[in-house]
Amino acid sequence: MSKASIPFPEPGSAVPDFDMPASGGRTVSLKDEKGHPFVLYFYPKANTSGCTKEACEFEAALADLQKDGVSVIGVSRDGMAAIEKFAADHALTFPLASDTDGSVTEAYGVWVEKSMYGRKYMGIERATFLVDATGHLVHAWRKVKVTNHVAAVRKAITALTLQAGAKGQ
Repeated sequence: MSKASIPFPEPGSAVPDFDMPASGGRTVSLKDEKGHPFVLYFYPKANTSGCTKEACEFEAALADLQKDGVSVIGVSRDGMAAIEKFAADHALTFPLASDTDGSVTEAYGVWVEKSMYGRKYMGIERATFLVDATGHLVHAWRKVKVTNHVAAVRKAITALTLQAGAKGQ
């Protein structure tokens, strides 16, 4: 079992490219997201308790995020059938992307060795990236704990929005 060899992106660096199928018959790509800030978050598995709570909290905050010009994309290695069911079960309107080949999770450094009950296995480390309009990483959260996470992301977005406003003056 090999560990991910690509390091987690650092703030200020350009984020790795991506192009994935997503819920609702959509496709998400870095090219299409450039021009406005966005949240790219990685979750281990659709329809599990923590992933459901996180997705529902992002959905609850979505209208406010969109007012700030920020979109949200969730990413897992689940297939599209599981992702579509997850989105439908919880009325999730933002895109949930499928990275079945693992290229995006590996590029972002979130495919890691995990351990549960003494058993080691490879899986997605719950992580969130706030990316600016130019495709550069503003903030990254690793080993995310779901409780209060979306509030922390919103706080960082507010700071980014204020910073962008100050530059425009």
